[in-house]
Amino acid sequence: QVQLVESGGGLVQPGGSLRLSCAASVPMFSMGWYRQAPGKSRELVARMNSWGNTAYADSMKGRFTVSIDNAKNTVYLQMNSLKPEDTAVYYCHGHRHAGGVEYWGQGTQVTVSS
Repeated sequence: QVQLVESGGGLVQPGGSLRLSCAASVPMFSMGWYRQAPGKSRELVARMNSWGNTAYADSMKGRFTVSIDNAKNTVYLQMNSLKPEDTAVYYCHGHRHAGGVEYWGQGTQVTVSS
């Protein structure tokens, strides 16, 4: 059973930073983050695979950085210059194998507000 456990969400002021972490119970081929704001669809934030390929949503480029510690089966999302519109539930996502079943974490709330 693959489990993804997130941590690091919370309340931050506009312009601030947060780092999210997600630990997988087994090694994963790819891991990343999606988010869902109230009344909106879930959208890609950033992802990374074992080949080192990364993908970012355009609105996050230059502000967010995804990284993976393979020794810990953990993916991180460093979020800088946060804006109120970044407020959402952030979900960890991963594939154990390329093209295989996808797994989701339980979600962690990020609120950007003064």
